[in-house]
Amino acid sequence: MRRTNAVAAVAAMLGAAVMTAAAAARVPQVLRVGSFHGIPGQFGSIQAAVDAARSGDWVLVAPGDYKTANSAAPSGHEETRAAVLITTARLRLRGMDRNRVVLDGTKPGSPACSSAPADQNLGPAGTGSSGPVGLNGVMVWKAANVAVDNMTTCNFLGGSGNAGNGVWWNGGDGSGKIGGYGFEGSYLTATSTYYRDEATAAAYGIFSSNWDGGSWNQIYASNMNDSGFYVGACRQLCNQIVDHAHAQYNALGYSGSNSGGNLVVENSEFDHNEDGFDTNSQNGDNPPPQNGACPGNGVSPITHTHSCWVFMHNYVHDNNNPDVPSSGFAAAGPIGTGMSVSGGRNDTIIGNRFVNNDAWGVIFVPFSDSGPPCTGGTANLPSPGGCLYDEWGDALLDNAFSHNGAYRHPTNGDFAALNLQSGHPTSCAHGNTDAGGPFTSSPARFQTSSPSCDGSAAGADLNPLFLTEVLCDSRLQLIAPVPTLCPTGAYPRRASVIMHPLPGDLATMPRPCAGVPADPWCSGQVVGVPGCAPARIWLRLTLAVGERLRSVTVRVAGRRRRYRAGGPTRTLHLDLRSARGRSVRVGILERIRVGAHDERVSFTRVYRRC
Repeated sequence: MRRTNAVAAVAAMLGAAVMTAAAAARVPQVLRVGSFHGIPGQFGSIQAAVDAARSGDWVLVAPGDYKTANSAAPSGHEETRAAVLITTARLRLRGMDRNRVVLDGTKPGSPACSSAPADQNLGPAGTGSSGPVGLNGVMVWKAANVAVDNMTTCNFLGGSGNAGNGVWWNGGDGSGKIGGYGFEGSYLTATSTYYRDEATAAAYGIFSSNWDGGSWNQIYASNMNDSGFYVGACRQLCNQIVDHAHAQYNALGYSGSNSGGNLVVENSEFDHNEDGFDTNSQNGDNPPPQNGACPGNGVSPITHTHSCWVFMHNYVHDNNNPDVPSSGFAAAGPIGTGMSVSGGRNDTIIGNRFVNNDAWGVIFVPFSDSGPPCTGGTANLPSPGGCLYDEWGDALLDNAFSHNGAYRHPTNGDFAALNLQSGHPTSCAHGNTDAGGPFTSSPARFQTSSPSCDGSAAGADLNPLFLTEVLCDSRLQLIAPVPTLCPTGAYPRRASVIMHPLPGDLATMPRPCAGVPADPWCSGQVVGVPGCAPARIWLRLTLAVGERLRSVTVRVAGRRRRYRAGGPTRTLHLDLRSARGRSVRVGILERIRVGAHDERVSFTRVYRRC
């Protein structure tokens, strides 16, 4: 629905009321979708409310299963389609219950998040014979400072287009440029119940690309064939925080291609994925490389070094699951690995727990891609036409390891690393411990030989046994067509794809009405009015689209007055002189008409008299 009741306070001077500039400012509206506690909103679909909203407005969504009957695409990007497309800056989309507000990719009339093949919606037909384009759930297209909170997306599947993402802040995918600025996402869930093949599988849960600035908090993703969470294509301008995230049953719990600079992942859990966490350089999703160095040679307040990419206070465990959807480079995530830094540079991994990852707890490895172009890498390595991103300058500090390496291949254990090139800054490790004995690494004694990331040049260390093992585990060829060898035995392989249900304990937003302007779903707010108010003020009440006032009751200093009203606005002239003291509470009760229903909205404004 609408606003916070717009309040235009005006100075009364020499007996004449003069409107201030604030009076002319547009009041945010609250647009409501569905019916909440028996109180109807003005819209039946989320997209209709989003289309009606303007910058600064709120869209609240009642519990329900919102099917995708239609889709929308940004202009010029017809094969990047979404159930809900947001192009309006400063919009706030919020569900009233995380687990019961479901944006559903399956066909209208089907059960909620159905796994039945006939119930899946693969989107409109693509060009020529390419097949359906697939669908995304919520997509924010280059709109600054948009918040999406407190809801679940399911079964948004891939296709011939750019699709398969649950919630996506898209600043211009494939452009190689930053096109979006600022976002907030919290209490979000993304999953899929359906798997037929990798071409149509759900790809990413919660996603940002080509974006500068944002935060995620209390997010969950599962059953994705690329990654549960993704931050990419922002190089050293990411400026993002991932906090209290949980990723399970994905090819990669998190993927971060070419995302660095100020980027913090903290207080999160990654488990039962094929590979728990991967950040990498890649000659794609440009611009590469992945570089965690602070922009402008700055110093991080967390690490007190020039590394601003920080992975800290996370729990990474039991990432030994081959039976997940997996496609492309994500499928090459080495099974049984807690964390992979693949061609990443200047990243800091500090104060985490790595437990029960049966190949390796953490690995530092190069990433071999193809070119040209080969931006930020070394062209024609490791073979002609290749593009090599070696790893360097990464720090593994004060982490707790336990029970890693249960596959028992020779290099399996807490940590392993290799470099194909010399002359780059050394990576380092210190303060890492293993609860069951000494910290294990390949090469051996890495922690004592490389305790400091001091910028000094390191020599190449091909660590050939580890190299062959990680290639075997990843099912990759370093130099085509040289076959992959498994000299110490095979690693687990997928038997079948198993899709897992959502856990039953995902926390919903404790106060979904927090910060929301007064409306029939969120009533009773007390709001302090900034500045000071004269003895007489004008108060202008403005309702949202689809609402009209019936009457207004105002209470000042124990005195009540009822005003008749009609239409979407009403301006009142209030006298604050009867109140004692400088703080004056003005209680307002609106009786409004929404469609065929009468509703009541109450709120209090607190003024400070001049």
